Amino acid sequence: MTVGGDVARWRYAPSMANQTSASIVVAVPRADVMAVIEDFAAYPQWISAIRSAEVLEFDDSGRASRVRLQLDAGVVKDSFVLSYGWDGNTAVRWNLAEPGLVISVMNGGYLLADTDGGTEVTYDLTVDVRIPMLGMLKRRAEKAVIDTALKGLKNRAEAGGGDGT
Repeated sequence: MTVGGDVARWRYAPSMANQTSASIVVAVPRADVMAVIEDFAAYPQWISAIRSAEVLEFDDSGRASRVRLQLDAGVVKDSFVLSYGWDGNTAVRWNLAEPGLVISVMNGGYLLADTDGGTEVTYDLTVDVRIPMLGMLKRRAEKAVIDTALKGLKNRAEAGGGDGT
């Protein structure tokens, strides 16, 4: 799997930014979960901090490879472009391709694994910002972003939201 021309690894080398990770079990098959993840136009419906998501480029398989996101997460409001790399219905990784005014690092991904009765989704996120922020507050904000996104993904997938609804 490649992201932005570089080989993407599930774990990144240590950097100034800390990685935050969490998992949730979704009671639908992996393909249904991935369909929700792939539906960028619907992100504002289930990720409260995303105001808009515009696919700029697609890869050879027809999946989004570059996406411009408009973020409004309270004190952090920004627009930036992420590069995506896909590994079937198992994983998607992203890297910051074009930073915004506030976001200086954003790497992350979803890893999907079959479980009895559904799919375990692990979401990891590494974010850094150009504004001064205490590490404890930043980690708390990352954890809130991940928890909100995982719960939103679970609710949307279990409601059948990957079919364009």
